Amino acid sequence: MSEEEKISMSDAIEKARDAIYRFPLIPIRGIPLMNHIANNWDSIWAFQPHPSDLLIATYPKAGTTWTQEIVDLLLHNGDAEICRRAPTIIRIPFLEIFSPPPIPSGIDLLKKMDPPRVIKTHLPLQLVPTGFWGNKCKVIYVARNAKDNMVSYYHFDRMNQTQPEPGPWDGYIHKFMRGELAWGSWYDHVKDYWEERDKKSILFLFYEDMKENPRREVERIMHYLDMSLSDDVINHIVELTSFKVMKENPMANYSFIAGPVFDHSISPFMRKGEVGDWANHFTPEQSKMFDEDYAKQMKGTDIPFRTQI
Repeated sequence: MSEEEKISMSDAIEKARDAIYRFPLIPIRGIPLMNHIANNWDSIWAFQPHPSDLLIATYPKAGTTWTQEIVDLLLHNGDAEICRRAPTIIRIPFLEIFSPPPIPSGIDLLKKMDPPRVIKTHLPLQLVPTGFWGNKCKVIYVARNAKDNMVSYYHFDRMNQTQPEPGPWDGYIHKFMRGELAWGSWYDHVKDYWEERDKKSILFLFYEDMKENPRREVERIMHYLDMSLSDDVINHIVELTSFKVMKENPMANYSFIAGPVFDHSISPFMRKGEVGDWANHFTPEQSKMFDEDYAKQMKGTDIPFRTQI
């Protein structure tokens, strides 16, 4: 990012202060979305991707930024400097976002970019613009076990001053179970992408697998993209996308979005990146209640989630 762009971003943050508030949720086809997304839904739904575009889809806080960085590095032969050309949200536009500055509109960014483009979304499968399926675009979906995903989303909702107020942890668990958070039900989100993965040629990844064996999963992504890179480059990408390195990378850790949007004093955007941190948040009673509800909501599915590795 050039000095001129940094100054422009700083000015945008200052101008945004009066426009920032916790956006209410408005249902679109039964899915609660923040009002700035819902109010621009027609233009999002009408988006026409190019067949060469790649979509990275996740439920919020399931490893999205991690996967974006891996893909960007793969596409640029592991060149760290090229991948520091701009923050993640500029390099890989967030399709449905229409926020006040400094977060740029995904649609506006995409209009300025030539294909092939890498695009991010949190939209559930039924809200993804149909052009992605009609044009047979490659789609990478990343899923994270429900308990860890909820913990991460809770802390994100605390620090992101544009997300709906999370309230106390005990109440947040019930919101999660009822699908009353932005982008809706985690359960429906993961089940729908899982059920359609073969029909739509979706590469379905698990956060826990990525933590357990990052090299293996980087290679899976590479092969899905019909690429072949040397072992040295792959090892370099694994190193550059470790949690420790990414947390210190200003182009990946969202530190460029500070107050009034992200309050990093409440929680950093990249907090822990662990599997099993849920055990530090759930009481035994909460865990039992959640597990019983999980069994009901996930009945009949065979998604092999792991809450420990």
